[in-house]
Amino acid sequence: MLTVKNVSKTFNIGTVNEKKALDKISLTLEDGDFVTVIGGNGAGKSTLLNMIAGVYPIDCGHIVLDGKDISRQPEYKRAKLIGRVFQDPLMGTAADMEIAENLALAYRRGKPRTLRWGVTKEEKVKYKEELKRLGLGLEDRMTSKVGLLSGGQRQALTLLMASLQRPQLLLLDEHTAALDPLTAKKVLDLTKEIVEEQKLTTLMITHNMKDAIQIGNRLIMMYDGKIIYDVRGEEKKKLTVNDLHQKFREASGEEFSDDRAVLI
Repeated sequence: MLTVKNVSKTFNIGTVNEKKALDKISLTLEDGDFVTVIGGNGAGKSTLLNMIAGVYPIDCGHIVLDGKDISRQPEYKRAKLIGRVFQDPLMGTAADMEIAENLALAYRRGKPRTLRWGVTKEEKVKYKEELKRLGLGLEDRMTSKVGLLSGGQRQALTLLMASLQRPQLLLLDEHTAALDPLTAKKVLDLTKEIVEEQKLTTLMITHNMKDAIQIGNRLIMMYDGKIIYDVRGEEKKKLTVNDLHQKFREASGEEFSDDRAVLI
């Protein structure tokens, strides 16, 4: 479903702030893979997702999604193929629009726009059913402005919006990191349910090593813009947090450094 081949990205070239964020990275995801991504601060995790999403142009290499080379496509053209949930709950939704209107925007992603009612009666029925699965009571608040929702409610809504059209690829960039533990678990459980139900090919960055081990069928570890460890299946299920620390030391010669990960 996704092939990243020899992709590199350097920011601020030729300045004192020059930073090589990705160093000829290669990665292949099969259809339905759920891959968790971990790594220390500045490892290149978010940059990898941004390159795939088209936020920044790549310096070299190729990105192929479902057999189509999207390496030079702008972000807005990739948006109809890729769903994304950000770390910040304020991103991914329009705060001044109603819940139903936000879902309508997501439902129409990649489709031609016409002059017609924004949300049809049939769509309202569909959105109500979709919102029920969140278990947050939002199905009874479809006319509420999204800006009135809590961070967890907005993140759950964003996840629903990102998967409403069954994207070819779902990108989750530490999407539970800004939430309290109970809300984060709720959103994470919902993530697993949606991904498994729709068999979505998914890349999820997390700073929580336990979540990285327990969720998905594959785990990759990044360091200094490279993938230094790639494990899947039964081998992944048998891992412990101490194993991951050891693997990191063996591959990098350093201790794993991520302030949030240390606190978990």
